[in-house]
Amino acid sequence: MKYRLLVLKRGLEDLLMFPLILLGRLIAARRPLQKEYRVFYFFPFYHTGGAEKIHALVVQTTASPDCIVYFTRKSHNETFLSAFQKAGCAIRDISRYTDNKWLYPVNIIFRGIISGYINRQKGKTVVFNGQCNFGYKLSPWINQEIKQIELIHSLNTFSYIRLPFLPFISQTVMISQVKIREHIELYKRFGVPGNLAERIRYIPNASDFDTISVDEKDLSSVRVFYSGRATPEKRPHLVTAIAKRVQEQDPSISFILAGDDFKALRSAETAFIDFAGNIKEKEKLHGLYRRSNVLLITSSTEGFPLAVIEGMAYGAAILATPVGDVPVHVQPGMNGFLFSTVTDEETIIQEATRWILELQKNKDLLRTISANNIAYAQANFTLRQFGEAYKKLIDA
Repeated sequence: MKYRLLVLKRGLEDLLMFPLILLGRLIAARRPLQKEYRVFYFFPFYHTGGAEKIHALVVQTTASPDCIVYFTRKSHNETFLSAFQKAGCAIRDISRYTDNKWLYPVNIIFRGIISGYINRQKGKTVVFNGQCNFGYKLSPWINQEIKQIELIHSLNTFSYIRLPFLPFISQTVMISQVKIREHIELYKRFGVPGNLAERIRYIPNASDFDTISVDEKDLSSVRVFYSGRATPEKRPHLVTAIAKRVQEQDPSISFILAGDDFKALRSAETAFIDFAGNIKEKEKLHGLYRRSNVLLITSSTEGFPLAVIEGMAYGAAILATPVGDVPVHVQPGMNGFLFSTVTDEETIIQEATRWILELQKNKDLLRTISANNIAYAQANFTLRQFGEAYKKLIDA
């Protein structure tokens, strides 16, 4: 079976790596940590991104001064670095050593160093891996009695990278019910033992949003918001295409794009769009959600976007592709509308244009959807529920 071959390959690679792992262990013994740590967190980045914000929230709701966070890849900016720092954990950015293909032996030595640190802890210790490749490669070198938890956001490259390391993972957290089913199907195709699928549990994402009422929303005119990175799967070019189509029919409808500079999308034809850039301050970003009343999600793939949660919390109607868990939480006509396709971009543009113009005309519908979404977010996506679930997982 494919799974057995992957495990065998990993085992052979571990044998070849052992001398460098041993060297790392010796370094760890000679230069030990100065204090005991209860939780070791491993994340790739702290730059702009929904996953990075969720990672910061996990740390904020579960951490204490006896925790340490390792970042293993070079971040493009420092958007969420301060959010991790506010949690009170020790912060270690080791990307200069672990994110350089020319220093790959050093990466392996660091696996020995850090596993040495973890294994030498005297008290109860937990390892938390948020889709971190280094964290998976580290996992075989950690003592079996130490709990290792992983967080998976979607079905992506990590879904395959992690397969030979599954025996070392005590609990798997996934944020999407749809993605759980897809991973179980993946396990079956690769011949992964059934008991490993039983370790998966569902914890939905959340956000630290303010509690508002629909009476606080300005629904006099539609204001469309997009928050996300300029990556291929997010497809922000569809947002500007929709904006231009809407602008031709109703110039009073406004559009705001945040999360990246979107240089490739700026032109004379998009001058009417407010490109807000990369926003680090939570209050400023949430202020944009407050002022908006329609949120666009044009992604080709997602687990469950954090933007949907924040859009709902601040009373925005959701117009989204039916990806990941979006159809679980967005009921057409109740919380917004779902496009009839993920792949046909022209259809997405046409449908979004039609619905935005309809909401501009039908303010009663816009108000109803806004009220529904505020209530739904407050019932399902609070930080209290989120924090309790992760604390229970880590402290068990």
